Amino acid sequence: MRAISLCLTLGTLPPDNHLVMPVPVVSIFEGSYEAHIRLAADKLRDGGVVVLPTETVYGAAAALNRPEALRRLRHVTEPPATSQPPHAFIPHIARPMDAAQFLGVLSEFGQRCIRKLWPGPVALIFDVPAERRRDVAASLNLNESDLYTGETITLRCPDHPVASDVIAQAGSAVAAVKASANLSADGRELARNLDSKVDLILDAGPPRYSKPSTIVRVKKDSYEIVRVGIYDQRIIERLLRTTILFVCSGNTCRSPMAEAITRHMLAEKLHVPEDDLEKKGLQIVSAGAMALPGSRAASAAIDVVREMGGDLSKHRSRMLSVELIHQADMIFTMSQNHARAVTAMVPSAAEKVATLNPQGDIEDPIGGDVSLYQQVAGELRALIEQRLQEKVLL
Repeated sequence: MRAISLCLTLGTLPPDNHLVMPVPVVSIFEGSYEAHIRLAADKLRDGGVVVLPTETVYGAAAALNRPEALRRLRHVTEPPATSQPPHAFIPHIARPMDAAQFLGVLSEFGQRCIRKLWPGPVALIFDVPAERRRDVAASLNLNESDLYTGETITLRCPDHPVASDVIAQAGSAVAAVKASANLSADGRELARNLDSKVDLILDAGPPRYSKPSTIVRVKKDSYEIVRVGIYDQRIIERLLRTTILFVCSGNTCRSPMAEAITRHMLAEKLHVPEDDLEKKGLQIVSAGAMALPGSRAASAAIDVVREMGGDLSKHRSRMLSVELIHQADMIFTMSQNHARAVTAMVPSAAEKVATLNPQGDIEDPIGGDVSLYQQVAGELRALIEQRLQEKVLL
């Protein structure tokens, strides 16, 4: 249950303004969050138009399965009559997985874009096969042109709890249009201008960014930025990296050795220097569940890794964090206890965490002689090679 309370203010502006607002405004501060989310979802299901907050701007929304509401939605920010053909709506979904209802079979890269960029201030454009476009439009009783622009569709998955909760409870994706040219407007400001064009406004204060979303065209194995918004090219590139995270206890022996071995393996496979791996979209990192940040790798670990072609001389330990876990696409731990430490911090990471050795824990060589480190390093190399082949990275 989210700790957000809202109060429903009907038909009134602040005391210094005696005009009457014909549109109900739900404002943050008092009342039942769940009741207000339910009210907005009911309005959408009944064919109403509701203004929802997102992390970028406020948007007027209507359920995609209510054609009469979509007709009203077109006139929220557009004149009732225009000589230009109407633009396709941008469906807004509650969860990344909900994109599947609009798309055909996605490439691995397309799936990565969804996984890495959503929820977030990014609209993604996908190519959709003709048969799938026809089937989706027919299932919603819409024209193809209401959803698709030529062969493509643009989708958004907002990173805002109110929008996500309302869309999820409404039981249908919504079409949304920008509710105002003023990107920083909050719900009360919008009420002064939207008049009877909408049925309800959920006011969550000023948007987090008050800037447009970034628009990214997703291709089979690459992407193109159509519009720079909150995220620029540099941020998109960083977010789309495939990140492998190795976890041990102190991040001075096993996990940094695994990190260095993996970097060396992948650099050899791709025929690039290790420093260029990130340019290829690969990031290899390690952390410790009980690490003392800033510690050097064990001297024996440095020596053994050097013999294998890797480099740990610049390694400094880091503590396992929620941010690292979220960033990672694959998390390999040295023991079951480390795996439990990861999922205790981020339960949803369970799908991407595994012990590097499926058969048991990898011995901690701390305090041992060089031969023990060599034994552990050899075990790590064999297991990493197996894991990367499973992930089609080798």
